[in-house]
Amino acid sequence: MAALTPGRQRQLCRHAQVSARLSTDELWRRYFAVGGTAGPLELDAYLNGALDLPAEQRDRVALAINEHIDALAGKVRAPYSRPLRSAGDQDAALAALRALLRGTHLAPPDLLPAALDAAAAHLGFTTVMYLADYANELLVPFPGRHGADRTPMRIDTTLPGRAYRYVRAQPTVSHGQARIWMPILDGVERIGVLDVMVEDSLDLHDPVLHRQMWMVSHYLGHLVTALEVLGDTIDAVRRTHPRSIEAELVWSLLPPLTAGTDKVLLSGRLEPAHAVGGDVFDYSLSPTHAQFAVVDATGHDLRAGMAAAVGLAAYRNARRQGHGLFAQAEAVHRTLAEHFGGQYVFATGVFGDLDLDTGRLRYFVPGHPAPLLLRRGKVVKALDEGRRALLGLDVSSAALGEERLEAGDIVVIYTDGIPEARDSERQFYGTRRLIDTIERAAADGKPLPEISRSVLQSLLRHQRGVLQDDATLVLVQWTTEGQADLDPTLLRT
Repeated sequence: MAALTPGRQRQLCRHAQVSARLSTDELWRRYFAVGGTAGPLELDAYLNGALDLPAEQRDRVALAINEHIDALAGKVRAPYSRPLRSAGDQDAALAALRALLRGTHLAPPDLLPAALDAAAAHLGFTTVMYLADYANELLVPFPGRHGADRTPMRIDTTLPGRAYRYVRAQPTVSHGQARIWMPILDGVERIGVLDVMVEDSLDLHDPVLHRQMWMVSHYLGHLVTALEVLGDTIDAVRRTHPRSIEAELVWSLLPPLTAGTDKVLLSGRLEPAHAVGGDVFDYSLSPTHAQFAVVDATGHDLRAGMAAAVGLAAYRNARRQGHGLFAQAEAVHRTLAEHFGGQYVFATGVFGDLDLDTGRLRYFVPGHPAPLLLRRGKVVKALDEGRRALLGLDVSSAALGEERLEAGDIVVIYTDGIPEARDSERQFYGTRRLIDTIERAAADGKPLPEISRSVLQSLLRHQRGVLQDDATLVLVQWTTEGQADLDPTLLRT
């Protein structure tokens, strides 16, 4: 099929739309879902010949019509502006996924690049995988046949870094090579980026190819996480600084730093990544509740790491036995008092339980800075109820706090290492600077994990990369819309 003129493509698309009995409103919804950027009025004007659209957007209109036709088993199809690589054909994508599965079955993580090469060959492109380092500063190439001579790239200042930060494909042509930088996700956890090199620059905006690449990169993210526990190769790629023993202990206990369901998103960060000692966090998500906790043990050494680890184990044990917030905190308190009593080892913490159907947040804050409530891009209050003394100290009374969240609200939990961080002139980072940084990041439309990363990067700059205390930030968002910023199926670029 030869490439069509824009006018002829529009006429045939309109014919296919009418034949499929697809209303313009429904077509626009389908078109938007596959990455269309024109508004409803612009789409209507295009279909009626009053407005032209770029080729990539015309092809997304055609893709939306054809997906509707596929669902109806229709025969009159809308034409693309040129032949797509595999329009409507899922065989190549399935073959690629099978190659990834076969190549990683009974295989150490070292063989992941070879499996990825085999998968990419089914789709007609070449790839190099980059993983984000633990400090979230660099994208590091995974050793393989195509990435052996590559060097790390900074997340904050490069186009691949932008793909990672905003979870959006970034097509480009550099040094004569057409490529698409695709985010790699495990669920909603950002893993790295995939350098997808194609032969024809026209493929950069092929919606079918984008969908196939998303399938591969998303499945690849799951495989990276699954294979990481089988060997040290993936860890060696991500570990760009020597790690202390206490940090090794803490990282072995942490859950994925970002997680979510259709009703809630949660994202956390710890710094210094290679030397964190006494801060930990954990969570449990269900269809109706999000339970979470942050524990900050006193000190910044191996003893603090051991206390944090024991406290986290006590919290998980109490939570998994179905105990409530007060009992969860008391379990941490009793455990620390029993095993570290007399050693001046205590802990502060935040324990929360968010009802995902109603937005009711119940929380308990033993000796910890009060969480902040971010609403519509502004911090509107501190959640300063539910107080108790340090965990490890006996108290005579305590009470839980409660807050009714609105849709989209973000609960900001932070440890004292953030406001108490000081620069070379002994100026504190402070709570006001923390609030300003969070509000600016939210105003920029950054995804939730990028907000937390931005805050910790700002903190590191304040202290010139050297922190004297652990700094942890955990964001919990009650939302059904924030997930779109971390959804690889939307095909937005």
